[in-house]
Amino acid sequence: MDKAKESRRVVRIFSWASFLNDMGSDMIFAIWPLFVTSFSGVSMEILGLIDGIGDAIVSVSQAVSGYVSDRLKKRKFFIWTGYLFSVLSRIGYAISTTWQWLIPFRIMDRSGKMRGSPRDAIIADVSTDENRGRNFGFLRMMDNLGAVFGIIFSILLIQYLGYKTVFMIATIPSIFAVLLIFFSIKERPLEKAKLFKGIRFSNLDKNFRLFLLLSTVFALGSFSYSFLLIYAKNFGFSVTFVPVLYLVFTVIASIFSIPFGKLVDKIGRKKVVGISFLAWALTCLSLIFIRSYFGLILIFILYGIYLSAKDVSQRTFVSELVPAEFRASGLGGFQMVVGLAALPSSFFAGLLWDRVGILTPLYVSLGLTIIAFLMLMFVNDTKKA
Repeated sequence: MDKAKESRRVVRIFSWASFLNDMGSDMIFAIWPLFVTSFSGVSMEILGLIDGIGDAIVSVSQAVSGYVSDRLKKRKFFIWTGYLFSVLSRIGYAISTTWQWLIPFRIMDRSGKMRGSPRDAIIADVSTDENRGRNFGFLRMMDNLGAVFGIIFSILLIQYLGYKTVFMIATIPSIFAVLLIFFSIKERPLEKAKLFKGIRFSNLDKNFRLFLLLSTVFALGSFSYSFLLIYAKNFGFSVTFVPVLYLVFTVIASIFSIPFGKLVDKIGRKKVVGISFLAWALTCLSLIFIRSYFGLILIFILYGIYLSAKDVSQRTFVSELVPAEFRASGLGGFQMVVGLAALPSSFFAGLLWDRVGILTPLYVSLGLTIIAFLMLMFVNDTKKA
């Protein structure tokens, strides 16, 4: 099999595994904030804390798996094991009787993201400068397409089966994802793999350092999607309609993933990152000023555009700002630093929501987004139009 065909096969397998796992994940995520707040004693602060812990664990798990993956010269183990963690955590959610029980299972669930850095490193390795953005875009499209199916199943099932039965059903597609990776992906040799060991932050490429810093600043303001769903619920949308809004932004993210992937390859990585920042700023501004049901739906469309632009452009940009020989470590390290900012971000957003006012987190986020956007102007793109 020639290199181009092998590359397409690998990207397709990972994309279908992501489709399956995200189908199961978003059967849960579509109703997650409603599920968490159904437990007695749960405030927005607690929801923000649980979400923030989850986002921080995602980051640490990707950094650790990226480092260990490079050290052991193995990728596949972390990918199928990550999907297996998703299966086990959903069983845990289903048997939880208090919100405190959710925390260890949330940690396990988000630890499953250990698959991210090794998988993204493989995709970056089998891609070229001309199709890397498109390949990440296709992967992200399949992520979101699986999420669309998961949300639809969640909407159809939740009113008849309840949260916990839906969570048990959500384990099924992820089991198939485990099997697909385990039996269909062959381990690729990584004789030249290196580590961040012995490399100082000051010695890394200045563009990577600046991009890492500005992405962290932005992450401090980009709180969890759970806040948007609870905002919609408080605005007057029924509990049964809130998952439909989750479906709206997921469909939009799926539709725009490949176009943004192609745009990344065509006009450069930096410009699409800037588009994602702009889309988030417009989302926050719209939440501040729009007071209509139709307007709120448009806000979720904007949020979907933001997600697709950010995910595709960041992965592509970072995979090229770090040397190929320690790409998994680079991707994982970036996700760790940026993701750790998500813990205070979601927690303080919840704190400001409860203690100061519902709009305060939006103003804070806008300010941080403007700072990150100005910093982005000083980053040199690795691929320009």
